[in-house]
Amino acid sequence: MRTVTVWQREWLAIVFIGLVALPGAAQADTALEWLNRAAVAAKQMNFSGVYVYHHGEHIEVQRVLHRADASGEQEKVEVMDGTPRQFLRVNSDVYCYLPDGKNVRLERNTSRRFFPALLPNQPESLLDYYDAKLGGSERVAGRSCQILTLEPRDGYRYTTTLWLDKRTGLPLKSRVVNNNGGAVSMFVFSEIQIGKAPDSILFRNDLTGKRVINASVDVPVDVAWSIKPPPGYERVQAAVRSLPGKKSPVTHLVYSDGLSVLSMFVEPVNPQVERLHGLSAEGAIGIYAREVDGYTVTTLGEVPNLALIETGNSAKKQ
Repeated sequence: MRTVTVWQREWLAIVFIGLVALPGAAQADTALEWLNRAAVAAKQMNFSGVYVYHHGEHIEVQRVLHRADASGEQEKVEVMDGTPRQFLRVNSDVYCYLPDGKNVRLERNTSRRFFPALLPNQPESLLDYYDAKLGGSERVAGRSCQILTLEPRDGYRYTTTLWLDKRTGLPLKSRVVNNNGGAVSMFVFSEIQIGKAPDSILFRNDLTGKRVINASVDVPVDVAWSIKPPPGYERVQAAVRSLPGKKSPVTHLVYSDGLSVLSMFVEPVNPQVERLHGLSAEGAIGIYAREVDGYTVTTLGEVPNLALIETGNSAKKQ
């Protein structure tokens, strides 16, 4: 299968970028209680640590700092190997410090979150499309964890297993596997400190001498397309983006069921540029592209091909 173009690699990263802990005596008895506990912990707890991110054959080591106080959430993620990258999230705004040291890409009002914040605010919604099952116990980063698996009820999403810290509920490991049991992606903490707030100075957003580039073009998103995503997937983001190598801005739509995510890019056909057709892949990311009424429609994500194909084929110009 063919690989993606430069601009698609650039934006795969987009698709894929506490105040009070529950007391130790407050034990969760059901899968839903554990899910609720995990969702709260990832957003409200203070923690810092290092985790390993496995994505297909690619491996990255990332350091994360998370602080929650009266002003909201602050989160800093630093890639420790390979090309230097750093992300700073201040509530719903995400700053990406680019490797050149001179430019910062800003994504405003984004739904993008970093591990371990994988779950929606209301995890109960996942139970319409996943069966949640409690497993045994395992240790991760020296802490005892409850294993919880979310198994899809259809062919539009993959199985996700979470390892949740028994004392706090914070997810310390996650693994996504495909329908054949092959690993799609995995996050796992190698070390973590929970409960102590990282110093606020570590989240200082120093933009002195840097050029801030808006990830989205400041124009209204005219979604003049009829699109039918898989059951349970709802549109959570719509933006117009300027992408490397593209003469015209591209419409970017994001759909999610609260756990699984797929993106769609819509752009006018450029006959001078080689284009993808049909299914392809970039590591664990599936990609499906087709042309519709003079436009190239590309769907991609860590989801089964069925979800990509049906969503892409449903796109019709209104």
